[in-house]
Amino acid sequence: MSKILYVVVPCYNEEEVLELTTNKLTEKLKNMIKDGIIDKESKIMYVNDGSKDKTWELIEKYNKENKFVTGVCLSRNRGHQNALLAGLMTAKEYADIVISMDADLQDDIDAMDKFIEEYNNGCDIVYGVRSSREKDTWFKKNTALAFYKIMNKLGAEVVYNHADYRLMSKRALNELENYEEVNLFLRGIIPLIGFKTANVEYVRAERAAGESKYPLKKMINFAIEGILSFSVKPIRIITSTGFCISALSFIYLIYVIISHIVNNATEPGWTTIIALICLFGGFQILCIGIIGEYIGKIYSETKRRPRFIIEKTILQDGGKDGKK
Repeated sequence: MSKILYVVVPCYNEEEVLELTTNKLTEKLKNMIKDGIIDKESKIMYVNDGSKDKTWELIEKYNKENKFVTGVCLSRNRGHQNALLAGLMTAKEYADIVISMDADLQDDIDAMDKFIEEYNNGCDIVYGVRSSREKDTWFKKNTALAFYKIMNKLGAEVVYNHADYRLMSKRALNELENYEEVNLFLRGIIPLIGFKTANVEYVRAERAAGESKYPLKKMINFAIEGILSFSVKPIRIITSTGFCISALSFIYLIYVIISHIVNNATEPGWTTIIALICLFGGFQILCIGIIGEYIGKIYSETKRRPRFIIEKTILQDGGKDGKK
């Protein structure tokens, strides 16, 4: 028996590409239904993440014209990860399986067939993995590589070259709902669920239209979020580094004392003193900053504020409002 598939697509200021995305996904769903791969009740679910352009108006328009289009509108911009989670948690009430992807059509939608095939083979989670990064700039390619290596070194089980293009079963989504942290990093949380998984390689295309919603600043913040949300090793590194610096300082102190005894005087090392002050001062500020990040995250978690608020939805049952 074919399963109901929902394709969850977070959107932030995507009016330029939304029509093309809708046409491509509609055609894809029709072909999959025709081939008996998915059920005829399968849908596209757009999640409007507080867009400032006409994204939501277009979603409402397509919903009236296209039986495959549904939508969720958040009350304000909450960021890609929260918008994606809002879509997943809404879609799981109607779907047997959910595939998440970006709105820019960089993810190869033809890989969905392989996703479903792996699901039918018993996988609850299927990761879309880029086969190469040849189209990326040298900077982006190497910073991405460094990010994945650092994450794995720190103990986070992230899938290399995987973003948020993945399939999840209803069972996996029900387990995802049990993870209640406010500081979301889904690429790290989902591997913690367990269950049988598979990787499907695909070639990532250029953005179909519009501009990237992940400039360098957001990418850096996203990386920091991932690292600090899944490991306490940065604090342990601070402890180890502090111990090493203290040991070196103690050795240097012994050297100064011996030098004073042997030579009966020491040269006034102005340069050395300034260098040490700068070194220790910078290190202390860095340590305080890292510890402050952890304290800030603890503060956010203890307040237990909602990760997203759904203002309205347009679904096949007429819609309902709620919050999570």
